[in-house]
Amino acid sequence: MEHIVTLETVVTAFAPWMEPTDAELAAIEAEAPLIAAEVEELDTVIALMDRPVNELDTRRARRAHARVLAARAALANTAGTGEAA
Repeated sequence: MEHIVTLETVVTAFAPWMEPTDAELAAIEAEAPLIAAEVEELDTVIALMDRPVNELDTRRARRAHARVLAARAALANTAGTGEAA
């Protein structure tokens, strides 16, 4: 049998003592509304997969998609200004 050995530096490249920088945390926080809107849209799509779609379901999917687009636009509008959304 052949043993598989990993390189410790590769495996522990993200050790617990390596914290994200303030800039990285700010970027994640700025993208949080977009991520939440995308998750909500995905939940909507998944819920509609196993049943026939009716008028209310279509509206629900459209509203979820509109929230994603609005969050993307808000993030794009604040991307160059340096401020959080």
